Amino acid sequence: MRATAYTNEPDDADRLSVSRATVEGVTVVTVAGEIDHHTAGALRRSLIPGEPAAAARTVADFTGVPFMDSSGINVLIAAHQAHGPAGWLRLAGVRGAVLRTLEIVGLTALVDCYPGVQEALDA
Repeated sequence: MRATAYTNEPDDADRLSVSRATVEGVTVVTVAGEIDHHTAGALRRSLIPGEPAAAARTVADFTGVPFMDSSGINVLIAAHQAHGPAGWLRLAGVRGAVLRTLEIVGLTALVDCYPGVQEALDA
């Protein structure tokens, strides 16, 4: 994996850290901490392309996310829609209660989930 750009946007530093890198032309967003109504804004800014993007490609690494409420679900739905018909949003490393929540609301049928970032990039 080769990163070509990197930014870090802390939001409520004790609760959520969001980092962005470009790897092989794909935006990789690494998220660590809890996603709720206090921290969802940072996630939204990182996952939704700033300009209209018909073919944006993003992998969100949720390995470090132990908790996510409906605010995170709403961000993921909006991010999926913002990636346009030729682009995609993929999730990596989603585990435990967060994965179960995504399954219950049916988001795993909309956004593909992979065990790790490299698998998501290779798919």
